[in-house]
Amino acid sequence: MSNTPLPSEEPIQEEPTAVRYRVLGLLCGLSMITYFDRVCFASAASGMASDLGLSGKEQLRWAHTAFAIAYGAFEIPAGWLGDRWGPRGTLLRIVIWWSLFTALTGLVGMKFGAITLGGLSLLIVIRFLFGAGEAGAYPNIARAIHNWFPMQRWEMAQGFIWMSGRIAGGITPLVWAILVSGTAWTAPLVPWRGAFFIFGVIGLVWCLLFSRMFRDRPADHPSVNEAERKLIGSTWTPHGHSRVPIAAMLKSPSLWAICLMYSLLNYGWFFNVSYLAGYLKDRFELKDGDLVGAIYTGAPLWVGAIGCLAGGVIINGLTRLLGDRRRARQVLGVCATLTCALAWWGAGQASNLHMFCVLTSLAAFGVDITLGATWATCQDLGGKHAAVTAACMNTVGTMGAALCAWLTGWIVEQHLNARSDSLGRTLTSGEKLITSLEGYQSVFVTYACVYIVAAVCWCFVNVKRPFEHSESAT
Repeated sequence: MSNTPLPSEEPIQEEPTAVRYRVLGLLCGLSMITYFDRVCFASAASGMASDLGLSGKEQLRWAHTAFAIAYGAFEIPAGWLGDRWGPRGTLLRIVIWWSLFTALTGLVGMKFGAITLGGLSLLIVIRFLFGAGEAGAYPNIARAIHNWFPMQRWEMAQGFIWMSGRIAGGITPLVWAILVSGTAWTAPLVPWRGAFFIFGVIGLVWCLLFSRMFRDRPADHPSVNEAERKLIGSTWTPHGHSRVPIAAMLKSPSLWAICLMYSLLNYGWFFNVSYLAGYLKDRFELKDGDLVGAIYTGAPLWVGAIGCLAGGVIINGLTRLLGDRRRARQVLGVCATLTCALAWWGAGQASNLHMFCVLTSLAAFGVDITLGATWATCQDLGGKHAAVTAACMNTVGTMGAALCAWLTGWIVEQHLNARSDSLGRTLTSGEKLITSLEGYQSVFVTYACVYIVAAVCWCFVNVKRPFEHSESAT
């Protein structure tokens, strides 16, 4: 009998579990709900203005602006909560709050006998509270991605997040047409008020699923094995009393540049979820319940969804070509924003519906192809303060959306007032339509200009030293 020892068996390599992809699915679902709730307000604008006794949907600009102001004002506090206590509890509070105010939107102006539940003023208050509730959703999603994915997959994960939101925003006009407006084949299923209640309930259902399936860290999740934990490599823990590096953040040219860039990015893009539906109806005579019109209305978000996903792929290719992931983000950002500028200039000259939608969709594609890179840059800059950093960027970015909401309506109204003054009389309905469309031509020029400035901003983004390192060096 041989005494030669048997060769030792190779240890079996454990395959990583895939819980991180379930987490990504939950976060993508959240992104979709945010856009359902935002875009349904734009879809309801005509009916809402009529029921509230307004002269036109442009008077809703203060409701759009109230949402954007509140959303920006509460971004940083909500991001700080996510960094301090974790994204799970923070996101649950966020979604419950905004779902409540989504449902309450449907009650504004409702009549119960001789009692009317408010009007435009109440709607503005509710939209402000809705914006305050939704603030922090995407910074805390960024925090969750930071915890659950390795750095090399941040752009990919962010791409899926934003793609999901854009798809939801793109199909909302179609869903609205089927639910509320009715189509050539179906009758309306619910009034616009009922649709807001449905979307509010969807948010609460998501909260139930999220509370059961999500944990702040892979280490806290019972279904994650050691191989997946090592693959992710996250060491984040809630830091209850960790100081936010405010001084380092204020001194960072890169943060200032990316915040300004994101504000300009949002300035042009916000037209798609605020004024686009009404503009297409006015200029191209689209009718309520027209499915083709609903598809065109959602086209910038449909096409933008492709850009969200493509951005991560392009970043990976540019990284291999340039040998620097951060420089790859910068190159993509400059090229994409210049494309947006050209597309909006062309949209102002477009003579038909098809060309206008192609160009506005190209502009949306240019915005969305950069989103993964933009939010991953915040994760690089912020490190353990990723949510606060992302919240700073999103706060300033929301100011761009608020400016778009207000300034677009103001520019159109100024054109109307100037024409009325020059004629010395009230404009006829036909004259109002022609003049308002001329006002929008001026608006599109502002969009082209801001994207040129956004391209310049990308040139000043350098994230080789996160804040925590800068702070420790001072």
